Amino acid sequence: MYSVLLLCGGLAGVTTVLFGFGGGFVVVPLLYTLLISVHGPDSGIGQAAMHIAVATSTALMAFAASLSTWHHHLRQTVQWHLVRPLVGYIAMGAVLGAAAAVSLSGEWVRWAFIGYLGITIADAVLRPGFLHQSGSDVRPMGRGVTAMTGTLIGAVAALLGVGGSVMTVPLMRRRGASMTSATAMANPLSLPMAVSGTATYVLLSANHPAVGAWYAGYVDLRALLVLAVGSWLGIRLASTWIGRIHDRLHARVYLLLLTMVLVVMVFVH
Repeated sequence: MYSVLLLCGGLAGVTTVLFGFGGGFVVVPLLYTLLISVHGPDSGIGQAAMHIAVATSTALMAFAASLSTWHHHLRQTVQWHLVRPLVGYIAMGAVLGAAAAVSLSGEWVRWAFIGYLGITIADAVLRPGFLHQSGSDVRPMGRGVTAMTGTLIGAVAALLGVGGSVMTVPLMRRRGASMTSATAMANPLSLPMAVSGTATYVLLSANHPAVGAWYAGYVDLRALLVLAVGSWLGIRLASTWIGRIHDRLHARVYLLLLTMVLVVMVFVH
């Protein structure tokens, strides 16, 4: 199990630094599948598998997004003047999203995850502006739009444990950002969600009877450690490719990865 988690963490690191995913789209389906296969669907951990996968993924994001943000900052790909206004609103939204996830059934969260993936993929393919860069400068948002957008990003990302990339990358892409710039901004924007969301998961699920030693609430600490080591290796390996992938190819691979995760979550349960 742990060798699979190490590879999973490495893949999460690669997708974090190059696509801004924060690891959620890799970690959630794979950890969910591993927990079900190891403990069985009817065990306490099996019944809480989706909650554990989402909470552990959210905790991993705090590490992976921090490290990826540093690598992007060194390469000057993060447009901090666009990132800073969203941070506080994303943190507030993350508390709401994590609290909602804890109170909902794991199956509901799983189908919400699947539904959101499907909507995101369809929107990127059918609506103009994602597959082709629309401009050289990113258009800023007004204060009210920033507040609403940031809160929504934080709530949805923490609810599903996926990081902000699934919303921030399409958002920045349609406002004129290159894929390198859009994914670079997704990493620091995942940080407030990851920190607030993890704290909320730990506090609200600390006494859950289905989990015990080596768990902080729903966060699987042993799995988190192995995932973090793998993620560190993946980020170090992939950081050399920052800014070197052709823009259109970058966008197409982003959508391909989302589609692969969607298929896994639909058929593995």
